[in-house]
Amino acid sequence: MKKLIYLFLGFALLSSMMVSCNDEETYADQKKREAEQINKWLSSHDIDVISLSEFLKDTITDNSETGPDVTRNEYVLFADNGVYMQIVRRGDSRSMDPDEMWYLNARYMERYVGTGDSMTYNMYQPSPDVFYVKRTGDNYTASFTSGIMASAYGTSVPNAWLMAMPYIKPGLLNGSSAAKIRLIVPHTQGTQTAAQKVYPTFYEIILTKQQYN
Repeated sequence: MKKLIYLFLGFALLSSMMVSCNDEETYADQKKREAEQINKWLSSHDIDVISLSEFLKDTITDNSETGPDVTRNEYVLFADNGVYMQIVRRGDSRSMDPDEMWYLNARYMERYVGTGDSMTYNMYQPSPDVFYVKRTGDNYTASFTSGIMASAYGTSVPNAWLMAMPYIKPGLLNGSSAAKIRLIVPHTQGTQTAAQKVYPTFYEIILTKQQYN
């Protein structure tokens, strides 16, 4: 019994120390750490960063999978929010029209940028995640209806996921019909958990439309 009491007190003391350490770390410290983690990821993955103005000339991000220059690994930086995006495949359908709503299937992987460790993914699960997205003018809103992301983080779709919508044309089938994007996402554009805990994430996402849309 005494051992259990001491064990309990030990955990309580450890928890108190962790809270104290967390209290000493400011939001500025957390953002600095996040920026360092993102820069390390860019360097270790040999990523060539291009500006939005450069991207908009042809809306192409060169990559080893689809080229056209397979020697480059380009991501466009959205400087206003810090998201990096690579479009691997656009898909073979069409862009979303204003005032239109689609249901999309998503196969994805999520990694913690700080270590590269996997967080959540559904690449090998029986069912994809599903979310609907609606375009109103040039604005896109979305919500998960089922899947691992909804279970882990709630129904809100990360803002970064929607940034590719003006540039992709997901089809009905996987393969070349599907759109495929990669994202490096700072906490402000990620999940609610990432926003609360201030950490960056990497996503690889394959999107297809549901047939009845």
